[in-house]
Amino acid sequence: MEPADKEVLSDIGQFYEGIPSLFPGIQTEIGITTNVDGRNTPFALFSVKAPYYLTIYSEKKDKYEMNAGYICEQLSLYMMTLGLGSCFLGGTSVPKNARLRGTKEFVIMMAFGKPKEPLTRRPGEAKREELKDLCVYKEQPAKWVNEVLEAARLAPSALNSQPWRFVIMGNRIHIFSKKPDITHSGRWDEFDFGILFAHIMVAADELWLDLDLIRLENISQKNFKSSQYVLSALLKNE
Repeated sequence: MEPADKEVLSDIGQFYEGIPSLFPGIQTEIGITTNVDGRNTPFALFSVKAPYYLTIYSEKKDKYEMNAGYICEQLSLYMMTLGLGSCFLGGTSVPKNARLRGTKEFVIMMAFGKPKEPLTRRPGEAKREELKDLCVYKEQPAKWVNEVLEAARLAPSALNSQPWRFVIMGNRIHIFSKKPDITHSGRWDEFDFGILFAHIMVAADELWLDLDLIRLENISQKNFKSSQYVLSALLKNE
């Protein structure tokens, strides 16, 4: 519950301003609530007491939750470089008078602050499925593909559901979503996929790769039994 320097909070706002949208044309806005005194802890299904809460608002357009997830996860990763831990709060109860910012609607809240425990952990300590259980390899992948997939594998998701599956064809990663069923409601899948795509694009940037996230019509027109096609990651001008 330690307060952060004002410069740190300002840096978070400036970083947000520089994040490109996953889907251009969807306007978003963030706000930061201070809770150092513990009086502004929001009610949530899985409540987390923290000194600060970041809220994101968005225009309600097609794929707006995915776009919000893409932005929020980059903010979360950036906070880590500032020594701050963070946690998404799904199911947060927000007063009616706080659910709108002009034409933008509340999407999700993220708790953040200085962590009591170590900020990072080894990849093996994260409870995630192995790549062999998430991927179908149609062709031998390039080295960079495996590195990007590892970053994707470590992406967080609601209740650690990991709703994604990957089909790899050489330099192309086709990304699919598990269809909702009795064990998986899919409520936060769209937001989770925004988080996934943030991991993919940040990893690509670190590897000096110019990746595109696009929807291929020849795949989108096909019907799959237990999954649905989302997007593909491929090198630009491939």
